[in-house]
Parts: sequence; structure tokens; C-alpha cells
Amino acid sequence: MDKINVLLVEDEPALAMIIKDSLEKRGFSVNCADNGDTGLEMFFGLKPDIVIADIMMPKLDGFSMVRLIRRNDKQTPILFLSAKSKTDDVVQGFEAGGSDYLRKPFGMDELIVRINALLNRIQIGVEKQRVHQIGGYTFDPMEQKLIYGQYIESLSHREAVILEKLCANRNSVLENKAVLLSLWGDDSFFNTRSLHVFMVKLRKKLSHDPKIRIINIRGIGYKLIY
Repeated sequence: MDKINVLLVEDEPALAMIIKDSLEKRGFSVNCADNGDTGLEMFFGLKPDIVIADIMMPKLDGFSMVRLIRRNDKQTPILFLSAKSKTDDVVQGFEAGGSDYLRKPFGMDELIVRINALLNRIQIGVEKQRVHQIGGYTFDPMEQKLIYGQYIESLSHREAVILEKLCANRNSVLENKAVLLSLWGDDSFFNTRSLHVFMVKLRKKLSHDPKIRIINIRGIGYKLIY
């Protein structure tokens, strides 16, 4: 079985060494970059299976690096590592194209679980994705786009995943807890706030068709109606 290739972009040498050693002991192949510029170059040269990236880095920060990656690659999972833990920071990470967000400090076991979850999601999820008609919109999960006539709206990775789940549960309640555990790994108040922010953004992006509604079932979840 081929090793999983990891691109680690982290400017703290001690932390990078710990992560690299820990992953390699578990059978991963790890290449390291210590700034966003080098990370971007290595990404397109190596085509890794997954990217683990810090946010605050010299030359090019993690958010900017990932935005540039997502112009050409929508599928490779990207896990942000950061001490920045405000809701706005997390949302910005997902908007930039991140697939998951792990706050420092973290345990190596948790990092491994997050990596495996992202890789498994890509492996089993891509074949299941199909184009959805949502009222007057066409939603393409693979391309992460909403199309309404001549209007084309790009979605972040996280927005596309959440909208896919809403489509799969059309006219039924999509429970908060199920989404939070699936995408964030826990159903804390902090993550619940993040989910609410994403729902607000999706409502805005679907606002061209007034028949489409995302209803908040308070304390339970959300329902997509059209």
C-alpha cells in the first residue's frame, strides 16, 4: 500500500519536527515547508494527498496560500492549524478553502483522527456527489458552485459540504449535532456559532429565488425548503 503523502507548512521548527516524526512513525510520508511561498510551490510540485498548514507564516500566510491552491484544486483536503480561535478566524479559514480547523495546542492523536477523517471523506464522498436542482439554482458540489441563470456563485469547501447535507435532507430537519460531529468533531457552543454563520451565508447566496428557505428549528437544526 502506498504511503499517504502529507505536505506540512509550519514555520515553528520544533512543532514541525514533532508533527513530522509522529506522522512518519504512523506510516505517513511528510514533506515540510516553513513559509507559504515554499508551501505553495511544493504543493503543485508534489501534489500531496493532504495539506496541514499554519496560518501566521512569513512571506505568505496560510489563508492566502490556500486561496491560491483552491484556484486550481478544489478537492485536496487542507487542515489548518492555528492558535487563532475566534469564530471569525475559523470562518475565514473555511472561506479560504480549508477543509478542517484544529486549534493549538492539540494532541497528536486528535491530529491523526482529523487527518484520517478528511482522507476517508474524500475517498467515499466524491463518487456520491451529484448536481442538485435547488429551486431555480443548479448546485454542483464537485465544482463548489451555485448557478442561477447568468449568476455563478463560488462556495467555500465547508459551504458546499453543508449545502450537500441540506439537499440530502430536503424538507426534513438536518440536526445540528450530526453536522457538528461530522464536520467539526464536536458540538460545542463555539462550533454551533460557526455553523450558524455558514447558514446565514448560504441563505444570502440562495436569495435570488424567494421560494428557497433555510429554516432554523431552534435548538434542533435546519431545514431546506423549496
